[in-house]
Formats: sequence, structure tokens, C-alpha cells
Amino acid sequence: MQQAIAKNQLKDLVSDTEKEFSRVDLTLFGRYMLENHQEFPCQIFDMSPGSAAMITPVSGAVGERVVAYVDHLGRIEGNILRLFGGGFAMSVKATTSKRDKLAAKLTWLANRHELNLPEDRRHERIAPRSRAGVIRLEDGRVYQTKIVDLSLSGAALELSVKPAIGTVLWLGNMRGRVVRQFDEGVAIEFAIVQTRNSLEGFLGA
Repeated sequence: MQQAIAKNQLKDLVSDTEKEFSRVDLTLFGRYMLENHQEFPCQIFDMSPGSAAMITPVSGAVGERVVAYVDHLGRIEGNILRLFGGGFAMSVKATTSKRDKLAAKLTWLANRHELNLPEDRRHERIAPRSRAGVIRLEDGRVYQTKIVDLSLSGAALELSVKPAIGTVLWLGNMRGRVVRQFDEGVAIEFAIVQTRNSLEGFLGA
């Protein structure tokens, strides 16, 4: 199949997209499908009404069509604009009306933690049998933690330190980001939605 968008056109599209739309940093989970109809989990960490950057276990080819189903946003589709380590950026095809609605939704999602809105509970919380855990920060620092509860998408942790909101860390082998602080510790969202098997393997749930 002929590549839908030439690489030089893609460069122009990325530039135009970044100029035309305001981008926001946020954490949204979902699933995406490549042209071969394979589906994988993903995490969007940067998005505008015209494009999205996501962490993915598998990347397609530049120009390849992608369909994604994202929590809070629903179905989006477009083409892969560029690849980077651990994921890719894709365009978002939408009508003007849909882009306006998407812009409003992204603004709300990006600010929901600052507005002290309730934590998203899209996955059931479970209490692990083994509550002891270890977190590791990007700079290599390691801390003991007590797991208050966890789900397929995140965990609440008791910690003697409180990493800032947005801090990237690892709980076992699972990469996550701090999304909320509370008196005894922090809440994190995982970069990739887990399975029950992976939680059992890493945490003894």
C-alpha cells in the first residue's frame, strides 16, 4: 500500500499542527489499533486538538493510519507523524466542531487535579496481600513504600517523601507518574494499563 503521507509532508504537518493548536500535558490511558488490526494499550502524555504523543509497546511506520480509543475522549484517528523512543506522535483528524469540543475537554482534563476534582476511578481498587513495595525515581533514588490500594491503572502509596505531581517513578517494574498528593503519600497512574496477571506477578496481589 502506498504511504498516505510523504515524510517531508509529515514534517510540515507536525510544524503546522504545533503552531495551530495549544498542547497540554496530561495522562490518559487507552488502546490503539494499527493497520494490521493489532491492538495494544497506550498512554497519551501530550495532546492538542490536532495531534497526540503517546507511550506505546509497539510503534507502526511513519504515515501509518492509527485508530485509538482513549479514556474520556472516545475514538480518535489519524496518521503516525513521527517516532520516538517508547512511542510515537499521531495526527488527530476531526471536523472544526469536534476540534472545538476536544479543546474544551483537554483543558478540563489537564486542570482537573489543580481544581481538586475527584480522582478518576475507572478501574476497581484492590488491596494487595503484600503491601510492602519499593519505588525508584528517575535519578536512581529508591524508597520503601506501603501500597494502600492499587488497580490496573494506578496505585495509592504511603511514603516518607512526597514526589511532586508529574514525577515519573517505577513501582516494581511498572512505570508511572504522580498525579495526586495526600497526607500519607501519593497516588500514581501507570504508564500502561496493567493486567491482573502483571499485578499478581509484581506485587503479589
